[in-house]
Amino acid sequence: MGEHGMRPRWRPGRRDVAFLAVVGAVITALVVGSGERTTKAVPDDATHRVVTDHAACLACHGKGSARPQPPGHTRAVQCFQCHAQPAHWIGGSKR
Repeated sequence: MGEHGMRPRWRPGRRDVAFLAVVGAVITALVVGSGERTTKAVPDDATHRVVTDHAACLACHGKGSARPQPPGHTRAVQCFQCHAQPAHWIGGSKR
């Protein structure tokens, strides 16, 4: 404690300012990136309503199939993580 029983006042240094700037940038990126989905929804038809896993998606959308994924498409194995499930989906638990 300083004179007269008071604590010394905290003054941010360069490292504190840099840390706060990084935290602010991360929060900004999370807020900006949490908008609406920009991917196409899965068609709401009988074929797509019963899809239960990634292998079922790739039966039609795998490389060399009837409707392959576009070039540069992610290789993620959770299709419904990006694509909205059909409204009446019966393939499994809806998240």
